[in-house]
Amino acid sequence: MKILISNDDGYNAEGIEALYAALKNLGELVVVAPETNCSASSNALTLNRPLFVRQASNGFHYVNGTPSDSVHVALTGLLDFKPDLIVSGINNGANMGDDTLYSGTVAAAMEGHLFGIPSIAFSLIEKGWQHLDSAARVARDIVEKVAKQPLAAGTLLNVNIPNVPYEALKGTRVTRLGKRHPSEPVIKSATPYGEPVYWIGPVGKIRDSASDTDFGAVADLAVSLTPLRFDLTSYDSIEAMKRWVSDEQESQ
Repeated sequence: MKILISNDDGYNAEGIEALYAALKNLGELVVVAPETNCSASSNALTLNRPLFVRQASNGFHYVNGTPSDSVHVALTGLLDFKPDLIVSGINNGANMGDDTLYSGTVAAAMEGHLFGIPSIAFSLIEKGWQHLDSAARVARDIVEKVAKQPLAAGTLLNVNIPNVPYEALKGTRVTRLGKRHPSEPVIKSATPYGEPVYWIGPVGKIRDSASDTDFGAVADLAVSLTPLRFDLTSYDSIEAMKRWVSDEQESQ
């Protein structure tokens, strides 16, 4: 099995090193990740400057761009093969509910999904890398299962792992995304010259943490595994929009 590894915390983050170490004897591994931390970069591609790819002393490749750049460059120019699996992480913090829209970790996996390659994003739900070894074991367990029972082409999984010892985990639960309230207001400040500046405020409080959500699963110390898709079409709204367009045309 050929596996492409990426992340959004940067090629020298503890999470990607732990992920590589956990998977290194499961197949042929290649790491292509951002040069610097790109948290909350979502699916951004860099179009206003050229990208370079360099190789670190540990063999990891790094790109002066985003997580999506890293996977895109790997799949469309750097690698001479198509990976069987793409894994992203292990992220330093959760990627659940509405936050997945902003996540660079999920975006790296989603880039693989767009190319029809099974892809998995792994996140440790609290920052600070506590129990990273546990999260790495979970990642290995899941990838080992993929090796035995391959995922369908284009499958996209978002995995969030509680910060507890491996033995304390309460299994794996297949979940849907939970919901948050809107984000808190921006934090206003000023430069030494009196110019106003703004810091993005904290995320909103959780408003849907039912047991079948990612929030609910990790609260119960279960690993949350959420299948995702990129299709943003609001199918429930199509018929209503057709009537709205028809009414507008008839009134002209």
